[in-house]
Amino acid sequence: MNLLEEIRLPNGLAAEIWDASRMIAADTASVVLIVRIPVAVKRGYFEEQADAEKTEKVFGPEIVFEYRNERTFVPAGERDALFEEFLSGFKKDVLPYVSKENFPRRFILSKHREIVKDPWKFPERD
Repeated sequence: MNLLEEIRLPNGLAAEIWDASRMIAADTASVVLIVRIPVAVKRGYFEEQADAEKTEKVFGPEIVFEYRNERTFVPAGERDALFEEFLSGFKKDVLPYVSKENFPRRFILSKHREIVKDPWKFPERD
């Protein structure tokens, strides 16, 4: 995986643009765009202190939002153009959403709701 770019967002987060593409055969590739945005678990996002503590125990002090787009069996000559298409699609459609001021809080609270909904899926870390 190669880190291609880091985009600073107006809400204080940073989007890391990764290229995880690889050749499958001499003339065929797998094209993979991964965007990772680390989001800190802040106690101010929660109404209850216990909810903040539970979320941090399960996920740690930071939760990574990940956007992924991939296609396999792409002709090698089309690899770069498809990756650029994936990247421009992310910048056009997803970047405005993750740039919103309330995105970090809403993302962290959504992860807490996952814990509440399915607690057996999320063991606490030590």
